[in-house]
Amino acid sequence: MTDYDSATAFLGEWGRFQKQVFYLLCLRAIPCGYTALSVVFLAGSPHHHCLVPPQANLTPAWENSSIPLEERSGGGAPERSFCSRYKLTEVQRFSDRGLLPADVNWSTVATEGCLDGWQYDQSIYASTVVSEWDLVCDYKWKKPLTTSVFFCGVLSGAFICGQLADRYGRKLMVFVGMGIHAVSNFLLIFSPSWTFFCCMYFLVGLGNTFSYSSTFVLGSELLSPRLRKTFATLGVNLGFAVGYMMLPLLAFLIRDWRMLLVALALPNLLYIPFWWYIPESPRWLVSCGKIEEAEAIIRAAAKKNNVKPPTVIFTPLQKDIQSPPRSPPNICELVSSRNVCGISVTLWLLWPTVTITYLGVSLNTGNLHGNAFLNCFLSALVEIPAYFLSWVFFRWCSRRVTVFSTLCMAGMFLLIIQLIPSELIYVAIGLEMMAKFAVTVAFSIVYGYTVELYPTVLRTTALGSCSMMGKIGSIVAPYFIYLRSYSVSLPYILIGCLAVLLALLSLLLPESHGKPLPDLLDQMQSFPGLRLEAYLLHRKKHLIKLLIMFNYK
Repeated sequence: MTDYDSATAFLGEWGRFQKQVFYLLCLRAIPCGYTALSVVFLAGSPHHHCLVPPQANLTPAWENSSIPLEERSGGGAPERSFCSRYKLTEVQRFSDRGLLPADVNWSTVATEGCLDGWQYDQSIYASTVVSEWDLVCDYKWKKPLTTSVFFCGVLSGAFICGQLADRYGRKLMVFVGMGIHAVSNFLLIFSPSWTFFCCMYFLVGLGNTFSYSSTFVLGSELLSPRLRKTFATLGVNLGFAVGYMMLPLLAFLIRDWRMLLVALALPNLLYIPFWWYIPESPRWLVSCGKIEEAEAIIRAAAKKNNVKPPTVIFTPLQKDIQSPPRSPPNICELVSSRNVCGISVTLWLLWPTVTITYLGVSLNTGNLHGNAFLNCFLSALVEIPAYFLSWVFFRWCSRRVTVFSTLCMAGMFLLIIQLIPSELIYVAIGLEMMAKFAVTVAFSIVYGYTVELYPTVLRTTALGSCSMMGKIGSIVAPYFIYLRSYSVSLPYILIGCLAVLLALLSLLLPESHGKPLPDLLDQMQSFPGLRLEAYLLHRKKHLIKLLIMFNYK
């Protein structure tokens, strides 16, 4: 397998076959984009206050006065309380006595909870999961949990998908994920309760990851080395960004969460014919010893590109074919040696940090000042130039330096936001969008970087495990945003410090720019952290010798 790329080089770089695979797989990434961030609008939190029931027979003036004013953690003018009201019996007594609200000393009136439910502002959202099942006040913890349940499904999908794709094929997992995503999304529309919604939303996350991770690896293995870089950093990510940009547009036109889900679920039907146009990965088939199937796909590709294939394509592999079949890959091989373990552990720390930073900025768009739909659209729009820049970096620049610089910049921008005066709202939003731009570049590079570091025999399992660690960050990210209820600046201070710290740690990874894609474990790059460890151990031994000599003297 060491010369797979040279054995298939006769296909060319950009023929009809490569164009078909490239464009179809990029289109397949569009639903992944709008599904991954759909919770921003499905679980949007409309302004609300305690409901004053009609049977209370209060005038509009008394109804408005029955809700106390409170200071918000972000400062500004006092606003109506979300979770309390003045005791309704007291308000009714004042009204019956013929008093006006201005005649009452409200500071002496006792308050109570929202005993009759809540009244929600429908100027932005006609209906959301939050307003449907009252995920506010004492139950506000259910909102971040809803988001975390989705990412628990993403985590499960990342854990399962990698190993299944390495055993049963990349193409099958793409369409299995698509089926799970489509069916669970359809059932989500008819959710009778919050619990049922969470169960289906878990499956939506699982199917979304199945499809996206397998699509990414399938495209990386089907395309030539130069085109692989474009696909990994630009193509599939642009598909994701287009889907992300469609989300606020659809949510702006469809303000009811159930009807929005209908609009998000229907496009899945358009992808069914893709089964007959997207082939299995020949590289994976060769690694499994299925040489005839791999050659059949390559010959069909050669026919599409109008080139003549050689009589025997994979001759150098015959010696490997005769060797005993290896056992199926498993996640334990990621820590099978100190070199592989060093790379894996570093990536397992890096991925959740990048994910927390990316999602922390993305999920917070609904909390920014201004129009929530416009803010989300801008957050999606900045990803387009970010992916173009990541393609430039991925093609010509060091992976390690790029990840370090972009992740460090994202963290620094989030920390600088805390120094901006509260009245300079648009400056803070601009810095937030710059942080989103930088972390998007880092996220894009990390995906392709991980694919390049691991060999074919372990690539999808490795990407799945790293993605799984990233999804742990996804589960935690909503709770970083939840910390806004205690301090508006706290989420970004924590995320910014974490991003800068892990940016420094990423410098321990080996460089893969300009290196051939490894097929076997012994072809992986060496982990620089081991050389650093050996150097420090050598210096420690030297220091110990000096101390012994000093004590002896």
